[in-house]
Amino acid sequence: MRIVHTIAELRQALAGSTRTAFVPTMGNLHEGHLSLVRLAKEHGGPVVASIFVNRLQFAPHEDFDTYPRTLERDCELLRSVGCNLVFAPSEAELYPEPQAYTVQPPAELAGLLEGEFRPGFFTGVCTVVLKLFNCVQPRVAVFGKKDYQQLMVVRRMVQQLALPIDVIGAETARAEDGLALSSRNGYLSEAERAEAVQLSMTLKDVQLKLRRGERDLPAIEGAAMAHLRGRNWQPDYVSVRRRTDLRPPTAEQLAAGDPLVVLAAARLGTTRLIDNLEV
Repeated sequence: MRIVHTIAELRQALAGSTRTAFVPTMGNLHEGHLSLVRLAKEHGGPVVASIFVNRLQFAPHEDFDTYPRTLERDCELLRSVGCNLVFAPSEAELYPEPQAYTVQPPAELAGLLEGEFRPGFFTGVCTVVLKLFNCVQPRVAVFGKKDYQQLMVVRRMVQQLALPIDVIGAETARAEDGLALSSRNGYLSEAERAEAVQLSMTLKDVQLKLRRGERDLPAIEGAAMAHLRGRNWQPDYVSVRRRTDLRPPTAEQLAAGDPLVVLAAARLGTTRLIDNLEV
């Protein structure tokens, strides 16, 4: 496995490659990331993983400065699953001057849910992802479904800008107790880690109610939020949405059986966790 730090080295290493498969990450890797690399290997090669903590997607009060940087360990993990190339640029390499040109995703998708609680987040994501796409020029890119809205936003960007890239969504990797794997799980104390599974359990409860035919979405969502608050969580949202556009389903759409997804974001102590389940 080769590790490169500059765009020039990256392009030289990939010269002539037409089936490159790409997994963008912010490092501090876990089994969820490694599952993305394994999936990427099934769809192309060489497999490139990027490691870059992107300042543009962090708000001033968020954890950019404290986000774990574990490059040496990350590279060992990537080597263990057969990654071919790691692109680990410095901030100065990827943003040699202030990034004045940015990608503004449409508010009707990017302004919902995460976009409401993290203004500017998806602008930062789309800008860095497009820049990384231009650097790597992959044929395939793999993103995890845990970041469900992010996956949708990136897919729409690729479609609207006619990028020759297949975006593949990988199923959420979970711990044995059901907690979605996340780099931020490392912020949890031992007691918080034991409690954290309540987020996925809450989603499963909502999923079960919908499968049983319950259709009072405000009541279902409100009960889920109240359950989390009662356990000392601070939920931002628990919301049932249409998979196609992340809009709330109408009664007619519910009756017609439109595919749904239930998404949640909540803070446990100082750690904000997100998760989702398709219905």
